[in-house]
Amino acid sequence: MDETGLTSLLPHLPVSWFADLAPAAAFIRDADGRYLWANHAYAHLYGTTRARVIGRYVHDIDAPADAEQVLALDQEVLARGKPVRHTLIYHRADGTSGHAAGHRFPVREGTRMCVAGIYIDISDYTRALQQRREAEESLCALRDHSGLPCAQISAGGRILQASAAAAELLGTRLSDLVGRRADTLLAPAPELLALRRGWHALIGRRSRRIQTSAVLVDARGRQRRARLHLTTVGRSAERATSVWALVTHQSLAHEVYPPLTAAQVRILALLAAGRSNAEIAASLHLSRQTVDYHLSRLRDLLDAPTRCALVARAYVLGILAPQTWPPRSATAGHPHSAT
Repeated sequence: MDETGLTSLLPHLPVSWFADLAPAAAFIRDADGRYLWANHAYAHLYGTTRARVIGRYVHDIDAPADAEQVLALDQEVLARGKPVRHTLIYHRADGTSGHAAGHRFPVREGTRMCVAGIYIDISDYTRALQQRREAEESLCALRDHSGLPCAQISAGGRILQASAAAAELLGTRLSDLVGRRADTLLAPAPELLALRRGWHALIGRRSRRIQTSAVLVDARGRQRRARLHLTTVGRSAERATSVWALVTHQSLAHEVYPPLTAAQVRILALLAAGRSNAEIAASLHLSRQTVDYHLSRLRDLLDAPTRCALVARAYVLGILAPQTWPPRSATAGHPHSAT
């Protein structure tokens, strides 16, 4: 049938034909709760047919508790003479419950005032909201009780939410941390450039997660090197909406010390490996006197009176990478890993 033929037919189709087949559930009941009319969608809510609904009473269709609620709402509409919008819970024949939202309003059928209603089944939507709330509650519980410093950072670089452990790590209040730009918590460090490249890869969806490191600055201006795990959030095809940042390892907080040279870091790594001053000098092609000078200078910079203390300080300050052998710098030759 062409468009002209369909248009000419529409005026001759009864309105009830559209109501019967409408996807929204609809009904008309009299003041006693007897169904005068119901469409297929309404009967489907209860797992039955409209022929088995029309002519029966509310108590024949609904469970006793539900029937009392239904009749009370009907009487409210009849008493007020105005439409009422609400959301209700109903029970199906198999015992499962559903949610519906819609309007109930007075209508006149001949000489009688009756109640009509039209509803949309929102059971799937309500279930999805409940699952989302449960997931958010689980995430909040994990965030708050894991003891791990973590924060959700927007694509624009602002902290959306954070754990109490993150606020404690940075020596600030949680309320002061949320809303702050994340880059204000980073100190200039050799790995900062790699972190920025990794961040852009995450936001641009070129990576889903990365592992890297950064030097964090707390409220007192102290620094500590931290191992970061960054994971994208959001399902946009082009950009991530936010990133979760998790700190898994952290060094001891310390006052800012002058940046070490590459030679000084290498000397610390060889010292941690158990090399003598002479072996360090030979390995780096330096004189013994130069190595002695660097070690003396390092003890002053890192406030370490002995060789053992110097090695320990190098690890707790994050200068040397933990859990690696042979010892090496925490930053040099250690690019972020991504997937």
